[in-house]
Amino acid sequence: MTTSTICILVTIIAYLLGMLYIGFRYSDNKNTEDFYLGGRKLGPIVTAMSTEASDMSAYLLMGVPGLALFCGVAEASWTAIGLSLGTYLNWLIVAKRLKRYSMKLGSITVPDFLSTRFRDNTKIIETIGALMIIVFFVPYVASGFSACGKLFNSLFGFDYMPAMIVSAAVIVAYCATGGFMAASVTSLIQSIVMTAALIIVLFFGVNKVGGWNVVMDNAKAVPGYLSLFASTSIQNTEAGPYTPFMIASTLAWGLGYFGMPHILIHFMAVEDEKKLTTCRRVGSIWCVISLGVAVIIGIVGYSLCKAGLIPMFGSEPEAENIMVHVSKAIAEGGLLPSLIAGLILAGILAATMSTADAQLLAAASGLTQNLLTDVFGVKLSDKKNMMIARITVVGVAIAGIIFASNPNSSIFRVVSFAWAGFGATFGPVVLCALFWKRANKYGAIAGMIAGAAMVFIWKFGIAKLGGVFTIYELLPAFVFSLLVIIVVSLLTKEPEKEIVEEFESVYKK
Repeated sequence: MTTSTICILVTIIAYLLGMLYIGFRYSDNKNTEDFYLGGRKLGPIVTAMSTEASDMSAYLLMGVPGLALFCGVAEASWTAIGLSLGTYLNWLIVAKRLKRYSMKLGSITVPDFLSTRFRDNTKIIETIGALMIIVFFVPYVASGFSACGKLFNSLFGFDYMPAMIVSAAVIVAYCATGGFMAASVTSLIQSIVMTAALIIVLFFGVNKVGGWNVVMDNAKAVPGYLSLFASTSIQNTEAGPYTPFMIASTLAWGLGYFGMPHILIHFMAVEDEKKLTTCRRVGSIWCVISLGVAVIIGIVGYSLCKAGLIPMFGSEPEAENIMVHVSKAIAEGGLLPSLIAGLILAGILAATMSTADAQLLAAASGLTQNLLTDVFGVKLSDKKNMMIARITVVGVAIAGIIFASNPNSSIFRVVSFAWAGFGATFGPVVLCALFWKRANKYGAIAGMIAGAAMVFIWKFGIAKLGGVFTIYELLPAFVFSLLVIIVVSLLTKEPEKEIVEEFESVYKK
């Protein structure tokens, strides 16, 4: 290995060891509420930044820049706008209500909250919720593991599978030992590392290609590259339209936030609801800036390709390695630049790990808390519950590794499908549970099934018809689920008086 490669590797190893230390530092969880919600003791800064870091997976440092580089700004920018709006609205209208309601019901998972909120003694809601969490989190977690494998493969030449497995093992180690608190503290640190990586790459890229004017001139030379209303790629000789339907479907990414279990549990875990305003401001500002910079890096990346400083990518999945190649270019400057390059690459790991750990915990809670304890009624001591929770984290990780065995899959596309699945399954029912007292368990059950089913039906069936039907599956699935909840609730009997009074009492404060 060269000196620069050794410096990069040392930086990454130091970062990974730091994450492991944090995991062991918070390993004294006494019960499942500590393990899954950190004892509901998160402060405002940790809540805000760990929530956003657990949201911004590898698509922030790989997916979004790669998409913007290869396909121009339209899809990447509308996605960023949708995510920014969704982030803000989630903090504004969902966070406080979910914190209050889940506290009153004593719920520690999203399926548990919904089941108790609607008094579903059959446990169908909890069963559906837990199963969907497992179904959609496995590919989501897999996308993160895949990003790690691609990183080490392209940087050090390590075989993809062994590199991915080692990365997954580190995430599992601190997540299984320290639980939610470890995941949250590491996510705070990871958000800082991610931010540093974005800023460094942006300034390096603009300086290296000769300034912002050069970046703009190169981008303008590609038809439709800088237009929010054009569909193109760096290989196209002419641009097509980015239609209002395409814009609406891309903005629909924002709807997904209302149904993301690994994000919603941060609202349930915050120590004081009065601090949620601070959380909203910090989290929303960071989200807007980080996504905006990620899109700009993609634009700058094309100029780096034109200048021969990084390869000219032939496909979108290849373009997702832009940050890796920029890091290599930075490392050529000597010892200090090599350490900086290591920090950037640690940022990619941070983006991956901060999401994967939260997802692993959510998936584990679905199996242990929702299915094993609540649905099947298995009563275990706190010690045994903790052991099973940790084993489940390992099991879900293994499933993710198997799913991620194909190194040629697009991180952005895998994440988009899982995002749609969660958004349509949980988003409408969570909103109805929090804002509509007439909603009942029959509507909730029907809506969850309808939302999950429509994601698959639209993605693999209706979308094949082409034209307007090629919109992002989250939008039609979300709307369909919401309509089903409303119609079924109105056609079946009203909720019991006890449920209505409980609903009203939550919001009297």
